[in-house]
Formats: sequence, C-alpha cells, structure tokens
Amino acid sequence: MGLIKHRWFQIFASGFVLLYLSERVLVYTRDLGFLPSVLLLGSFLVPVTFVAYLYERLPDWDVPLPPLVVCFLWGEVLGTVIAGTLEYRTFVTLSFLSLFGAGLIEEAAKLIFLLIYYFLGRYRSEADGIILGVCAAMGFAAFETMGYALVTFLQSQQDLAALDEVLLLRGLTSPAGHAAWTGLVCAVLFREGLRAGSAVLNWQIIGAFVTAVLLHALWNIFNSLSGSATVNFLSVVLSIGVALASLTLLILRVREAIRALPPK
Repeated sequence: MGLIKHRWFQIFASGFVLLYLSERVLVYTRDLGFLPSVLLLGSFLVPVTFVAYLYERLPDWDVPLPPLVVCFLWGEVLGTVIAGTLEYRTFVTLSFLSLFGAGLIEEAAKLIFLLIYYFLGRYRSEADGIILGVCAAMGFAAFETMGYALVTFLQSQQDLAALDEVLLLRGLTSPAGHAAWTGLVCAVLFREGLRAGSAVLNWQIIGAFVTAVLLHALWNIFNSLSGSATVNFLSVVLSIGVALASLTLLILRVREAIRALPPK
C-alpha cells in the first residue's frame, strides 16, 4: 500500500493502463487513428515516471515544477532539432566516426537550453543540476523514442510487435542512457558553479562531459553490433555494462547531492 501513495507510481500505473487500452484498440481495429496515442504514451511513460521519481526522491531542492516542465519541453524539441540537423551532416561526412560523433552532438545539444539556467545563476546546487539535466534529457529521449518507433512501424509495414519492441527497449533504458549522461554533466556543472560562486568551466566539468560522450558513444557502438549469435550476445552484454556504469554514476551524484542538501 505504501507504494501506491507515491506520485511516480500513480503516474506509471495510470499511464500503463492507458497505453495498454490504446494498444489493444489499435490491434483490434487496425485503425491508425489510435497510433498517435500509443506513440505518445509509450514514448513518454518511463521518462515522465523517472522524473517524477527523482523529484519525489529529493524533495528539498529549490527548483519548482514550471522550470522542470520548460526544460523537459525545450530539451525535447530544441535538443532533437539541433542534434538531428547536425547528425545528418555528421553521418554524411564522417562515416567511420559517425557513432562517436552522434554521442558528442547529442550530449552537447541537450545542454544548450540548460546553460541558460546555469548562467542566470538562480539554481546552483548539485541537486538542482541533476533534476534540470534529467528533465531535459528525458524530454529528448521521449521525443527521440517516438521518432524511432514511428520509423520502425512504417519500415516494418505496420508491424505492431516491432513498434512495441522499440517502445519497450528504449523506454526501459532511457534512465540509464540520456538521463544518466546529462544528469552527470549537469550535477558536476552546477556543483562547480556553486563552489566558484559564478559560472565556471574547469577540468572537472570537462571530464564529466567527456565521460558522458564516451559512454554515449560506447552505447551507440555496442548497439550497432550485429551478426552471429555470439556477436549479438556480446552486444547485449556490453550494452548492459554501459547502462549499469552510467546509472551507477548518476546514483553516486544523487547521493552526493543528498548529503550536500542543508538540513530542514
């Protein structure tokens, strides 16, 4: 009964029921008018739930709900538009380094709007950086998942099983992917800004960003591996390793942020 009292669980449970009902109607009627509902709910369910969980996990931070919604929406639209535009050119010109380049571009794109809050200086703590970063990253991940799912659905000749696979896989891995990488960078960014008393760029921040880019690039590379059963198994194992490492780094930052919060 204690679990039901949590807002994040209520969001997840209600969203899951709506997603299930929408998908069943889509399967039964084959009416593509229900496809937007399935795409929207399937893409946003885990990202919104994770943000709600994190916000409830650290109730003492200074960031109210409106800036989080703004970061989620702007991270969703601005980040994907900029990343998609730059990645198009990257894939054309780099070829061999495209997977690494995609990680670099996406990690930088997700930070563009967040830097406004950083330079304004209203929110400075490590906890503030984490929640703002995770919000922007989850908006980015949700919008990206929706795009991948729609393309997969069309290319698979309206195969609902393929659609479900994309929504499930990308939804479940988003906290250990985009959220962890951007959350890590913003945690260090805001922490160092607080220590310096103003916006700053130092080696700790650069190191966090490079770490996020490398983890993102490794995730892209390992997920692109395909071939024999051994190669596919190795791809899954290595991808899980990257996800666990990414999530561990985010958890460490969250714990540090909790210790740094002033007592009530």
